[in-house]
Amino acid sequence: LQVGVIFIPIIKESDLMAKAKYTKGADGYFCTKVWDGTYNSVTGKKNRKTLRTKKSSKALENMVNEYNANVSERKNMRKSDITFFQYARRWADVYKAQRSNATKAMYDNIIEKHFSYIEHVKLQDIDRMHLQIMLNNADGKKKTQQQIMLTFKQVLKSAVADRLFPANVMEDIFMNIEPVKYEPKEKRALTSIEKKSIFKADFQEQDKIFVYLIYGCGLRREEALALTIFDFNLSRHEVTINKAHDLSTGKPVQKEPKTSNGYRTIPIPDKIFHSVSAYISNLKSDGHTYLFTMRDWKPMTKSSYDKMWKRIQKEIEDVSGESAAGLTAHVFRHNYCTNLCYQIPQISIKKIAQLMGDTEAVVLKVYNHIILEKEDAAAAVNEALNF
Repeated sequence: LQVGVIFIPIIKESDLMAKAKYTKGADGYFCTKVWDGTYNSVTGKKNRKTLRTKKSSKALENMVNEYNANVSERKNMRKSDITFFQYARRWADVYKAQRSNATKAMYDNIIEKHFSYIEHVKLQDIDRMHLQIMLNNADGKKKTQQQIMLTFKQVLKSAVADRLFPANVMEDIFMNIEPVKYEPKEKRALTSIEKKSIFKADFQEQDKIFVYLIYGCGLRREEALALTIFDFNLSRHEVTINKAHDLSTGKPVQKEPKTSNGYRTIPIPDKIFHSVSAYISNLKSDGHTYLFTMRDWKPMTKSSYDKMWKRIQKEIEDVSGESAAGLTAHVFRHNYCTNLCYQIPQISIKKIAQLMGDTEAVVLKVYNHIILEKEDAAAAVNEALNF
């Protein structure tokens, strides 16, 4: 035992130095990758740039901090004086050119009517204040506000991909602005009186077949209007959907079905088959092709369709004694899917989606409440486990 002796540990100079953040590579360089504020337009992953120096780890750390500051302050973008309004117009012309006329009209309306409020603001100066200005000018119309948000975000995403706008700023805009909550009106099916009236009404022959097909096959209006005699296989009681007529410009323009799922073959139910078959046979014998036409046998225009629908509504009202206001072709389609959902598990959700020309996700989103109504969890558990 030694008394009064003080032991002092030996401390190396390297232990007093802070641990280096970056390590020198075999080539003599300190190297790292940093996000340049943009995303890959194909993969959606962050684009990164390599920074390197031979000086030191601290020198590289300073380079990284300076680069990140430039990204945050929007200094890392391609320089451009284009305004947000000009870029949005160009974006719609280029990237939405192949969309349906109705969709293009929606984008054009938002850009021309609402983005024009900030038409002199440069794209690279856009901030959440500008988005809020446009939302405020929508007069509280939730659907319009939702469309503004949707279009604004798509335009900025495109600008990010073009390296004209920083991704981090875009993210900040949407993180710090109140989202728009819009719930569309609940879709309705046909009432029991309307269903009965369909088969009692004194329709004109063409009107009757149109109603029967949207009722019995769940067709979209534009799909039904494009039907020809060649789309029917009467021996198999089937109709094939492979086209549609767009009436947004007034005149019929043939196009592909709404989505790739729209190409489908649908069984024609017995309740309407005899009438449909006889109608098609008459068209064939008369040398006509389209099922629904004007007096000159040309496909229906928007005005001729509107006149037909007014006749259909009137006939249903005459039979039912009730107003048919709000009755549209889409109500018939909704009724078709609703009735199919009540047949689960005799028919699967996958098959319902195929018949509708939609995805399973769409069917579940819109009709899940019907599927839940049919569930009996207690009975299912008892049946599954009772042996």
